[in-house]
Amino acid sequence: MKRQSNKPGGLVIVDKPSGFTSHDVVAKMRGMARTRRVGHAGTLDPMATGVLVLGLERATKLLGHLALTEKEYVGTIRLGQTTITDDAEGEITASKAAHGLAREDIDAGVAELTGAIMQVPSKVSAIKIDGKRSYKRVRDGEDVEIPARPVTISSFVVHSVHESEAADGTPVTDVLISVVCSSGTYIRALARDLGAGLGVGGHLTALRRTRVGPYKLDRARTLEQLQAAVDDPEGDGLPVMPLGDAAAAAFTRWDVPEAQSRLLLNGARVPMPLFEGDGPVAAFGPDGTFLALVENQGGRAKSLAVFA
Repeated sequence: MKRQSNKPGGLVIVDKPSGFTSHDVVAKMRGMARTRRVGHAGTLDPMATGVLVLGLERATKLLGHLALTEKEYVGTIRLGQTTITDDAEGEITASKAAHGLAREDIDAGVAELTGAIMQVPSKVSAIKIDGKRSYKRVRDGEDVEIPARPVTISSFVVHSVHESEAADGTPVTDVLISVVCSSGTYIRALARDLGAGLGVGGHLTALRRTRVGPYKLDRARTLEQLQAAVDDPEGDGLPVMPLGDAAAAAFTRWDVPEAQSRLLLNGARVPMPLFEGDGPVAAFGPDGTFLALVENQGGRAKSLAVFA
């Protein structure tokens, strides 16, 4: 009998429900897939829903590279209230009437937050400061200062603006937005910064991730749908995207000749052609087997993770 680590595995694209942490979803998947070897390619906050990419068995080696791909979201920003978490799950720390905001001012604020920017992550986050999670420091009453870091907001679009009233009576403005961004971007920090720039404060009230790299909502299944597939005696079981298909969808493909394939799997740095774009390349053997993720170093292939 083969060890679990030798099982090929693959990806499962989950439509994460609100109220679940990413680790909650991983725990559910371990039960469905009957394996402990499950990971995810980038977390989603409990409040958020949408695409969460899980890797099973050997596919877990893909996850760190998939986590660096571009992501897409739709969400709602509430202008007029600030929270400690920068989203609706945190305590309101300040309120200011936000009716009558000019659309051109909102659009100008969005433009300031588009492109290559320096973003200060939300204080209530999993970022480590001197070895301790930022959110733990905040819970302990510490005043946390997180350094800004570069992120890229490829697209930040306002779809609608609606004036309403918060539960405490504050006149607020809700802004429906969509964002395409680089890995490491905090959408709730965008909400915070948009509100701060407009002088009224802001936080995120809803968020749905619609894409992680090439994997979109149309490939995602709810936990209920996945469990039903597992329980169906007439069905095909858990819908797992095979390793090769997952790699071909997310990375540039390189079809490696037979002789070079053997050398590559033995750790040799074989000559490698140049491909457009940055990032890893998926190397495939002549028979279509997914061999490895590699990167070009001086015209030769350096293996990042081997799968064959």
